[in-house]
Amino acid sequence: MKSITILLLISLLCLAEAMQAQDRYFTKTGHIGFFSEAPLENIEAHNQQVVSILDLKTGELVFSVPMKQFQFRKSLMQTHFNENYVESDKYPKASFKGKVTNIQDVDLKREAVYKVNVKGVLTIHGQHKAIDTVGTLEVKGLQLLGKSKFSVTPQEFGITIPRLVRNNIAKTIAITVDMIYVPFTGKSL
Repeated sequence: MKSITILLLISLLCLAEAMQAQDRYFTKTGHIGFFSEAPLENIEAHNQQVVSILDLKTGELVFSVPMKQFQFRKSLMQTHFNENYVESDKYPKASFKGKVTNIQDVDLKREAVYKVNVKGVLTIHGQHKAIDTVGTLEVKGLQLLGKSKFSVTPQEFGITIPRLVRNNIAKTIAITVDMIYVPFTGKSL
């Protein structure tokens, strides 16, 4: 009888964890891009190795962005980005930790595009900045497609642009976020 009770308790714990996992969605191949329009040459880079987790119960949202994975059209731009600007060896990751403040508006039972409000803290180059932006979450089968656009400045993150190239880099950098989230299981990561 005691072994049946223990087995039942273990089964209930596993079921509870599986139900809780259904509230979490993740990706290991999210996309973040940035674009800087400048008179001499536009600067654009893409990173498709972004890890993100979204908790649909609490709205908690986290991102981890490996800085050296941003890919540029020209390798020299990538070298300057990593060595001179974001100092990727010293600050290898950027991160975001925040919340979808209206997560209760997203209905997983209805395929649709939902407008979401996102607030949190973006950390780049060891500097923290509060972010308050809008985006969308699209329910599409078992996936959630998350998108957002916002702008930042290098100065907000303590990134100094040398005078020699200051006019070649836009004052603001446009950031795009595209995620394809799938349900999280304990074996997902």
